[in-house]
Amino acid sequence: MGTPRVQAPVWDSLSVGELASVDITSRDFAAEPFGFWARLRDDAPVQPVRWARGSTAWVITRHPDVEAALRDPRLRKNRQDALRPGVAAAGRGVPKVLAPLERGLLSLDGPDHDRLRRLVRQAFTPHRIELMREQAEQLTESLLDTAQRRGVMDLIGDFAAPLPLILIARIIGVPEEHVPRFRAWTRALLAVGERPLRSIGSVLWFMHYLRRLIVARSRDPRDDLVSGLVAARDGDDGLTTDEILAMLVLLLTAGHETTVNLMGAGTLALLEHPDQADLLRSGSDDPEVVRTAVEELLRFTSPVQTATERWSATDVEVAGVTIPRGSLVLAAIASANRDPAAFTDPDRLDLTRSPNPHLAFGKGAHYCLGAPLARLEAQIAVPALLRRAPALRRVDPTAPPAWRGGAIVRGLESLPVLL
Repeated sequence: MGTPRVQAPVWDSLSVGELASVDITSRDFAAEPFGFWARLRDDAPVQPVRWARGSTAWVITRHPDVEAALRDPRLRKNRQDALRPGVAAAGRGVPKVLAPLERGLLSLDGPDHDRLRRLVRQAFTPHRIELMREQAEQLTESLLDTAQRRGVMDLIGDFAAPLPLILIARIIGVPEEHVPRFRAWTRALLAVGERPLRSIGSVLWFMHYLRRLIVARSRDPRDDLVSGLVAARDGDDGLTTDEILAMLVLLLTAGHETTVNLMGAGTLALLEHPDQADLLRSGSDDPEVVRTAVEELLRFTSPVQTATERWSATDVEVAGVTIPRGSLVLAAIASANRDPAAFTDPDRLDLTRSPNPHLAFGKGAHYCLGAPLARLEAQIAVPALLRRAPALRRVDPTAPPAWRGGAIVRGLESLPVLL
């Protein structure tokens, strides 16, 4: 039996036991999750909830507890480390055909993770970061030129999605004519947990394509990220093909999806708070105004709703609640970013907010490696959109925004706007 459609005012009427049955991966939940998180912070700050494919996850919701969980070495990224011999961990396992992706930054801990991160960093040179800035500016203007000629666009499909995806594809070295298929492949990968039979074929094509690209750059290096990853060395140590594959998949999925969701939900928030949109528009030439505004949009929208999965390698006590060993644990970033214990008036969008200790990119050893790129893209694209479309508005402001369901990220499916 499916979870009933639940709107924000109903959260207060549910018992704690009923809160445990809410499916936090559904579209209905994505439409208005913040009342639910507030209720958990108040009444059940460490709470088991429904997760993908009927499994259970323990959710941590208060800002200090979430930050501590993101740094806690007892909560492992490597699922196998949380298992007692002969005991299956809670939550989803990775299908065997996707096992190479478990050699990525999101699936390793300790020395294995540190080694991989150290090698991957070598490919993100100052030259490459500056190239990203130049290309982000050019691509933003090109996409807006096309949109303004039409006068209308789907903010997601015509701007927020293609911008980071085309940009990272260029940096990686993927021909631009292949970019459309990458959008479908990354969506398929994010849906593997919920729809494995429908998604696995696309993911295998995704992996096959990237393996061929890695082999090609091994034989014929170019000035792109794949060649940089192939060349990365620490003495005699380098990245394996599976490690490069996992890194590319991470960049092309989690990397670009974060920016899509930030730009989409961030623009919607600005349309719903026109005074804040005017503030950013008038200060769009001031780097400090733009930087502070993007940090607030990250906090307010939380494009990554929960940090990626962790598993408890021992019994872990949080806020007086014991999470059993082998449990799937989620640090609720969206909840922490609206915690009144950390933020004054947290449900208010304030583009001048400072300080702003949000957790949108995580904390600790697994802090998002792509955070500088996501910030760069948003700092360029959102002010440019507001500046070039001073009368920007939704095509139908009375229609409920179309949110996507999902296990980790929270983003819009589409948002038709008039320029």
